Amino acid sequence: MVPIFLVFFFCFPFNAGARCFRSFKTLQLPAVGSESYAFDSHNVGPYTGLNDGRIVKYQGPETGFVEFATTSANRSKEFCDGTDGTDPIVTLICGRAIGMEFNHKTGELYLVDANYGLMVVGSRGGLATQLAGGGDAERFDQVDSLAIDPTTGAVYIGDIGTIFQKTKNMTEILLSGDTSGRLLKYDPKTKGLTVLLRGLAMANGVAVSEDGSFVLVSEYITCRITRYWLKGPKANTSEIFVELPGNPDNIQRTESGDFWVVVNIQKLYPKLTCFAFGQRISANGRILETLNFFAEYNTTYITEVHEHLGSLYLASVDTNFVGVYRGSRCSGNLF
Repeated sequence: MVPIFLVFFFCFPFNAGARCFRSFKTLQLPAVGSESYAFDSHNVGPYTGLNDGRIVKYQGPETGFVEFATTSANRSKEFCDGTDGTDPIVTLICGRAIGMEFNHKTGELYLVDANYGLMVVGSRGGLATQLAGGGDAERFDQVDSLAIDPTTGAVYIGDIGTIFQKTKNMTEILLSGDTSGRLLKYDPKTKGLTVLLRGLAMANGVAVSEDGSFVLVSEYITCRITRYWLKGPKANTSEIFVELPGNPDNIQRTESGDFWVVVNIQKLYPKLTCFAFGQRISANGRILETLNFFAEYNTTYITEVHEHLGSLYLASVDTNFVGVYRGSRCSGNLF
């Protein structure tokens, strides 16, 4: 059973080496639902998916976000633009891109859609192509995240399992002990899909190491990250990478080879409330930095902390903006 967290943000210990941010700003989105971000090889972005089925990209303060791609061939702007993503029939018609990442060697954007599974779209955007279907129990249950091996181009996919087929109540999910999640690998050369790990407690975040020797997968319900070895003497085995003080979501590798994971402390009683923070973790599982986002986000659930060119981009499906922290290293701490 997952622990019921009754702690508040001021209970956390201080971590050395935190960042002093000089500014926080927001980039206005055309709709809500931003789950994760991607940046292309020209550092254009962020790209992100919205609840109404659009994938948009940021083109600077003068232009803002513009439509880049869609995932559903049946989508119409008149019907879909501005929809909130709560109706599953509407989502099926309009599409719902969640996790995404560029293959910087090919310029293609790989993404997972809640209904259509693993997809890819070229550098010019447009309608994405389905590579492996969604909603097929032999392939996917509920895809949520992906990461690309920087060397081989293999795509690793987090499938959270069948928990949402049983309940959408977050309190019940946290207490469920569900282990129907999986980690899968898609090979673009053979177009083959392989299951690497089963029995994961809601696999909702994936990241590949800089050298491609291992892949990390978040286990939301059990508050931990698991490492699956791809190479070396431990190849094809898994182990606990790090235990976390709350429920993790997406993981993103930094340019230096560390990883950012967003952690949400969730207090269940008397009602479900949330406090989110980010932790930067080394390739050997050591916590290097912990950042508190309470001042700007209060009790908003955050899905991703994405570092790009020295700034941190925060995603949340509950906001209509991208939060951007800019700053530099200092000896202080945000706790």
